[in-house]
Amino acid sequence: MIPRIKSFCPLEDYLLRVVFDDGRIVTYDLKDDIRTIPDFRALETECGLFQNAQLDASRTCISWNDRIDLPSDTIYEYGTDEDTGCLSVAEAE
Repeated sequence: MIPRIKSFCPLEDYLLRVVFDDGRIVTYDLKDDIRTIPDFRALETECGLFQNAQLDASRTCISWNDRIDLPSDTIYEYGTDEDTGCLSVAEAE
């Protein structure tokens, strides 16, 4: 089953804090992705792009443009567990 994102918020230093429907909260670090995936470099070079992340309608992907997206299962598997709340930037209705 693909984990669905309830809410997320972009943090400083290219971190995302993500809350999943099952209550799990993780912080995902995009710095390695920016270094290794050419399209992700725009998150660092285009002013304000990182802060403009959006959640897709299926709640299974965070995207920044048509070339940069991050699937929820990747975030779920590789994110670091958190035990604090999240200020919602995008929340499913």
